[in-house]
Amino acid sequence: MSRQYRHEIKYTISKTQAYILKEKLLKIMEVDPYGKKGYFIRSLYFDTPTNEAYNEKIDGVLNRKKYRIRIYNHDDSLIRLEKKIKDDNMTAKEQVIISKNELSKILSNKLEIDDCKDSLLKEFLVEIKTRGLEPSVIVDYNRYALVYPVSDVRVTFDYDIKSGRYDYDLNTKEDGYKIIDDDMVILEVKFNDILPYPIACILGTIPSTRNAFSKFAFCRSIK
Repeated sequence: MSRQYRHEIKYTISKTQAYILKEKLLKIMEVDPYGKKGYFIRSLYFDTPTNEAYNEKIDGVLNRKKYRIRIYNHDDSLIRLEKKIKDDNMTAKEQVIISKNELSKILSNKLEIDDCKDSLLKEFLVEIKTRGLEPSVIVDYNRYALVYPVSDVRVTFDYDIKSGRYDYDLNTKEDGYKIIDDDMVILEVKFNDILPYPIACILGTIPSTRNAFSKFAFCRSIK
């Protein structure tokens, strides 16, 4: 399976700064067609009993991976299994759509490798059986995304990040606990090769703090 490695830069900004930045970027970028007004994301992350994925993130391991299952807008008609790969300063993502039945069997540890046709799903099940991967934390947040065709740029604004629940029900309507300040927004900038100059210039107009904020790691730290 070929992978597209991309640059991924993260910043923390205020909601006021996010609003100003959106208005500027909208002059040259398009709103993500899958969520014109933004959308809600819920991710169920998996880790080993010894918290390998969490510890690798905290320790700054340059080459690592983690698995998650994700739904959008509280709608489980589309369920994605994703593998996020970190390779030094680049990232890649592999994903496959899974069924409700497959999700149920994964959570009850009843899905067998021989029953799967997709290579990523098979790999995930091997990780479950050999490394003991298990549900570790649910992360909820709202996202507003902008896209730009050159270098496949994607700029996202993530806010209202919540977690802290001790269940792993992707369909629950219960809110988790807020894990960041109400005024805090996580800005992520992803691109293939070079960040186009007009976008780089606009991003440079807003005071921001670049960091390696991980919603997964932050939520695990308080759970």
